[in-house]
Amino acid sequence: MTLKSLIKQPSTLEITGLDEELVIDLLLKHLYENGVLDLLQLSKRIKLAGSTLEAILLKLRKDARVFVNSPEGLNSIRYQLTDLGRSDAINAKSRSGYLGPAPITLEHYTQLVDAQSVFDLTLTHAELAEVMTDVVMEQALYNQLGPAVHSGRPILIYGHAGTGKTFICKHLAKLLGDNIYLPHAIAIGREIIQYFDPLIHQPTSSNTPENSLAFAAKTDPRLLLCHRPVAISGGELTMDRLELTYDPVTRTSQAPIQMKANNGMYIVDDLGRQKMPPIDLLNRWIVPMEEHTDYLSLSTGLQFPVPFNTVLIFSTNIHPLELADEAFLRRLGYKIHFEPIDELKYKQIWTNLIVQQDLSSENGILEFLFALYKKNKRVLLPCHPRDLIGLALDMAAFKNHKGHLTLENIEVAWQTYFIDLQDEEDINE
Repeated sequence: MTLKSLIKQPSTLEITGLDEELVIDLLLKHLYENGVLDLLQLSKRIKLAGSTLEAILLKLRKDARVFVNSPEGLNSIRYQLTDLGRSDAINAKSRSGYLGPAPITLEHYTQLVDAQSVFDLTLTHAELAEVMTDVVMEQALYNQLGPAVHSGRPILIYGHAGTGKTFICKHLAKLLGDNIYLPHAIAIGREIIQYFDPLIHQPTSSNTPENSLAFAAKTDPRLLLCHRPVAISGGELTMDRLELTYDPVTRTSQAPIQMKANNGMYIVDDLGRQKMPPIDLLNRWIVPMEEHTDYLSLSTGLQFPVPFNTVLIFSTNIHPLELADEAFLRRLGYKIHFEPIDELKYKQIWTNLIVQQDLSSENGILEFLFALYKKNKRVLLPCHPRDLIGLALDMAAFKNHKGHLTLENIEVAWQTYFIDLQDEEDINE
């Protein structure tokens, strides 16, 4: 199906593919929570056409679960629950605490993800260079990162801490293409999985009621137009976050993080720092990586497939062979090594920061720093200029010389930032 047909507002309940009882439960819960609502208010909350809801409300009136409560002189018809309706609403809440827009079906979601696949996009060297205008990196990285992003293959980036791995990955996210449509929630039969996550999904201004173009297009209001998602997990990642989670207090189910990252990017940062062994985490991805399909289970035990349509990036400071054997590493399509930089790249980063922050500085600071690096046998890393300048500026502000870098402050910043290896030996003794 085309994207245009997938985002078109459904005119009947049959077109949505939703179970009527699921919509009835949702309607009863909204009336229970809000007391008295008219058809327009219900339509705005449930995001289904008024004609669709009107037919269901007529049925509920015949069943004596809803009655009309419209004061004289009020043009709109207002609906309220009867005692029987309140009892059914309480039962519905006990089955599912979800209270929001109507979901879309799993089939609809799968088709939507496929129509907006992140792997259908193309990327040129010029586009990559444009996004990376403020990033200093080796030409070899351009040649590796470009093809990797939309290849559909997982990417492993590794190297020293501070070589800019996460920083550059976030820039790569800007290359993922146009905005996408995603649902508030997804229905698996009569089970509702909450999908939209404001921490990962960023709606565009096109979703506002004032947007006349979106209104005229009659886009399915159960969908939100969002920027392509970028999800990041670090050392806090646990295996349970990769599965459906059910909260017994709110009685709601949440989609796992990698599912929320569909049509976008998922960065597993600090691989090897999680509580579980890295091989367990990597093994979790074997099927999704190879088939672009993940398998999840409801609390009832029902297993179902979902799309795995995300640029999956593993980032680590640990050598790959310490994480998995060569046989497994072959499954990772791209393994990209981020290395320390040379003095020329260091100078470029330093100069960019000086210009961006409109700073002034004494002469000879970089020469002084390079001498310290050689004396202390330290490698040059892309994060150092930013960090050292930040510390030196703190000291400058303390001395009422805000925005001015001096040799004295840079030296103190160096001593503050780096741990002297000789000091470490003295402590151990």
